[in-house]
Amino acid sequence: MSKVVEKFLKYVSYDTKSNEESTTVPSTKGQMILGKQLVEELKAMGIHEASIDDNGYVMATIPSNVEKDIPTIGFIAHMDTSPDMSGKNVKPKFVENYDGENIVLNKENNIILSPKDFPELTNYIGKTLITTDGTTLLGADDKAGISEIMAAVEYLIENPKFPHGTIRIGFTPDEEVGRGADIFDVKKFAADFAYTIDGGTIGELEYENFNAAAAKICIHGRNVHPGSAKGKMIHSTLIANEFVNSLPPNETPGTTEGYEGFYHLISLNGEVEETKLQYIIRDFNSEGYENRKTFIKKVVNTLNDKYGNGTVEIEIRDQYFNMKEKIEPVKHIIDTAFLAMKQVGIDPIMVPIRGGTDGARLSFMGLPTPNIFTGGHNFHGKFEFIPTFAMEKAVEVILKIVEIYAGK
Repeated sequence: MSKVVEKFLKYVSYDTKSNEESTTVPSTKGQMILGKQLVEELKAMGIHEASIDDNGYVMATIPSNVEKDIPTIGFIAHMDTSPDMSGKNVKPKFVENYDGENIVLNKENNIILSPKDFPELTNYIGKTLITTDGTTLLGADDKAGISEIMAAVEYLIENPKFPHGTIRIGFTPDEEVGRGADIFDVKKFAADFAYTIDGGTIGELEYENFNAAAAKICIHGRNVHPGSAKGKMIHSTLIANEFVNSLPPNETPGTTEGYEGFYHLISLNGEVEETKLQYIIRDFNSEGYENRKTFIKKVVNTLNDKYGNGTVEIEIRDQYFNMKEKIEPVKHIIDTAFLAMKQVGIDPIMVPIRGGTDGARLSFMGLPTPNIFTGGHNFHGKFEFIPTFAMEKAVEVILKIVEIYAGK
């Protein structure tokens, strides 16, 4: 078993699911536990400048071993897993020499990972896959990224003649709830630029992402005994249905692709008296993004006109913006990653990120940070899987980027 796979199996055993409702940083204790473990491992490798702060941000430095002036490169991954599904007691399953057929993840509950539903599986016939057991997510987003960075670090330490400039390592909390870069100390990190290792399929190289907002909607109703409710009852959940149906049905994650934006209902919980909805709003285009926020507010106003002022309340919070404008002035960091992939036998796939990474926020904070693949698929759910060879290739790409810059 390769070192990167060994590390991955270890890290997914930590429950680091983040929590949007928490006011602490990190939002859950498990992230701090994993962060401390990573610092211990870094120090055991011989990296003396490795630390974790009170908010769970891990940073480490590998000093340059060459005399010439080389840019300081950062490699960053996040420690939390998505709140969308449990990340506790993850039990990874190995599928060796995959034959292209259905994979039974959980026989008891008849949970099957099928190429009929996920045709990308057929790209990995003959390869070894790591899947879930059908009861949790896997955590490749982003523990695969952590594993790949840690494996590359270990290689550099064990091969001191491998030329490199100063390398900075960063592991962040709470990326999945949009707060991973909130208090990231860019000045302390002191890199000229960085890469997040947080993408999907092998070959992905991304420097465009959604403009993103989170919307919380609270609908107030009035509960009256149903036997005498005429003209008195205001059913908040039925109003919530009106709200949902007022948004374009063809502008959801399940109906869009490429550069198309969407409104995504994350959760809906309610009774007659009160219903709460959570949405995320996404668009690549700045104008389109603002139009979406304006439209959702108009829907709220329309319902308040119908049911009474204050019936529907909305809070919209910007999460991150499209980093393209911050990356293009230093396009060499994309060109170098592109070249690195080609040199290790990977065809680069330049795609927009239909989501966001810490890099989007960091780019606007003064640290240009595009995104590189981890190799995983179907993040945030029980059908998540990752080919082991893709993880190994990600390690090669990290090392090749370092090597290319050292050779300039």
